[in-house]
Amino acid sequence: MQQAAPNRPALPPEIARRRTFAIISHPDAGKTTLTEKFLLFGGAIQMAGQVRAKGEARRTRSDFMAMEKERGISVSASAMSFDFGDFRFNLVDTPGHSDFSEDTYRTLTAVDAAVMVIDGAKGVESQTQKLFEVCRLRDLPILTFCNKMDRESRDTFDIIDEIQENLAIDVTPASWPIGMGRDFVGAYDMLNDRLEIMDRADRNRVAESIKITGLDDPKLAECVPANLIDQLREEIEMARELLPALDPKAVLEGHMTPIWFGSAINSFGVKELMQGIGAYAPEPQPARAEPREIAPEESKVTGFVFKVQANMDPKHRDRVAFVRLASGHFERGMKLTHVRTKKPMTVSAPVLFLAADRELAEEAWAGDIIGIPNHGQLRIGDTLTEGETLKVTGIPSFAPELLQGVRAGDPMKAKHLEKALMQFAEEGAAKVFKPQIGSGFIVGVVGALQFEVLGARIEQEYGLPVRFESTQFTSARWVSGAKPAVEAFAARNMQHMAADNDGDLVYLTRMQWDIDRVVRDHPEITLSATKELMV
Repeated sequence: MQQAAPNRPALPPEIARRRTFAIISHPDAGKTTLTEKFLLFGGAIQMAGQVRAKGEARRTRSDFMAMEKERGISVSASAMSFDFGDFRFNLVDTPGHSDFSEDTYRTLTAVDAAVMVIDGAKGVESQTQKLFEVCRLRDLPILTFCNKMDRESRDTFDIIDEIQENLAIDVTPASWPIGMGRDFVGAYDMLNDRLEIMDRADRNRVAESIKITGLDDPKLAECVPANLIDQLREEIEMARELLPALDPKAVLEGHMTPIWFGSAINSFGVKELMQGIGAYAPEPQPARAEPREIAPEESKVTGFVFKVQANMDPKHRDRVAFVRLASGHFERGMKLTHVRTKKPMTVSAPVLFLAADRELAEEAWAGDIIGIPNHGQLRIGDTLTEGETLKVTGIPSFAPELLQGVRAGDPMKAKHLEKALMQFAEEGAAKVFKPQIGSGFIVGVVGALQFEVLGARIEQEYGLPVRFESTQFTSARWVSGAKPAVEAFAARNMQHMAADNDGDLVYLTRMQWDIDRVVRDHPEITLSATKELMV
């Protein structure tokens, strides 16, 4: 287990055993399958569902929205808490689809590490690279799992080289694959001198571990086909010569990633990865806040909202705020101050998540993620404390890349549509802008699939068919500056002005020329593509 930093006191044991991490990947790298196997090995579920299976079996634990079940992709981040050995894992499964990257960026503000899943045949893909850059900005430690080794894969050294070159991070092999595709028999555990042999007959069975005394152990020949033994010895000798040895400090600083090779669908390599998370991922870290940093060992409870999910349970029109606890020991029924409104809030029915299932949380510690059901009081970026006025910082909101007008199929239901849109805006599912001239709303998203999801959810959750229409605007920028200057600018550019769901002023643009013109003619005005949700 990690030692506390030299200048920080040791964490209370309950906090020190927490490991809070996100799983990031390109779509189809096998992230949802890996998540299920984590739950299986953590004893949280009895049998893993198959993402590509039919009917009920397809409904994997972390994908609860109808569209996710239908398509077999994750489009919203969900949290899961479970024990594994001495550790308490808080796992956040993030959307793999790039159209939902903003949800992923916000999720990464609530975790202490990331597990990067890559496909052995495809290596580092575009979305992996984008997400990695966000981890790098936050100095998040990263552990890598190279999946699908039971299929035809690229050369192991090529995969490692590509990660090192594309992501500019040192890679150290924690395991080494033996064969690939049909010839894949397992992996050599380089950290513990063990052979891990994959069981092809039972996908849910944990691989067999065979302790050996090195690569000259005669037991090797009993388990590994003769044609693969020499290759394995040669590759491991080269790897030990050419690649850096595991340095736990460099991993914690985000300069090095250990890599495990396996096959999530065959439950292979997963247990070793989980043991690696326990050993090398950090315990709960301090949270950045104003006017001071929040340390996890502080006795007073603080937490912040990084996600809001509406209608997780369609029977109850609820909104659940996902809260990452930054410090202290939380107990059910506690009174916390909602810093934005300065009002006290009794948290009487907090929940812990196991994907779509939840249980009442009697207590939670720094590092945990709890859900607080509410009716819209809590928004993304809100901070809850035991009284002190602290605001957690660094939770971003990005300018949308696609804008469309939206209308209710039934014009008499315009008010219902406004209510639905405001709810989804607070949830962070879309940006909603009310233009200062004209009626109706403009919806902004990062990717086109979000319009589809939004339309399906408004119809499903509100019984309200909607249609999206093209608009002259292509992007939006938040406006800031001295109040008189902003008011004068807004008055002169009424046809471009709108308010977001928080009432903040937004400049809608048709082309880059609009932005260039404001920069040139109005140096007193700042147009920003991001808004920090520090409220």
